[in-house]
Amino acid sequence: MDILYILDLVGTAAFAISGALAGVRRQMDLLGILVLGIVTAIGGGTLRDILLGDTPPFCLKDETYLYVSILFALVTFFAHHVVDRFSNALLYFDAIGLGTFVVIGTGKALDFNTGFVGAIIMGMMTATAGGMVRDILSGQIPLILQKEIYASACLAGGVLFFVLTQLDVSRTTTMLLSATLVVALRLLAIRHNWSLPTANETSE
Repeated sequence: MDILYILDLVGTAAFAISGALAGVRRQMDLLGILVLGIVTAIGGGTLRDILLGDTPPFCLKDETYLYVSILFALVTFFAHHVVDRFSNALLYFDAIGLGTFVVIGTGKALDFNTGFVGAIIMGMMTATAGGMVRDILSGQIPLILQKEIYASACLAGGVLFFVLTQLDVSRTTTMLLSATLVVALRLLAIRHNWSLPTANETSE
């Protein structure tokens, strides 16, 4: 089995758990938690495929993604106290998923002959759109609009992917290096509490 496919499923599971946990913390019912889990896990890739005109979306061509999303959302619903204990470990899986989703999204966009900006947007969208919908549905400010190093890590990975592709570096090496950059930036940001600058309000 392709290692990228395995990492993609790992990321899908981690995103489904994060979505379901958001629902648990907002005291949603089973249906609400399932919706948040599924949307977080496959929302970005689904939106990407629709915009690229690749229909039906990936999750309907390979329903394994749906099964994984539903399974881990259900596990979170029934065992959220246990899952919460591993919240720190989940950050690592989330970072792996982030890097994997970025390279898959950017690579697919380039395969559909998008330009630089389009490819970067598709990569970022694949990795972050599901989480944005999760945050909106659970009544929170989307994570990518806050000061955390999250979307910016995706941006860096997407740019590296595009540059390496233009230099005719092999697709495997390009995906590996780009995903590693995203994961490394995200984990370093978590470890060292890195954040982007925010505007300071001036008092009159």
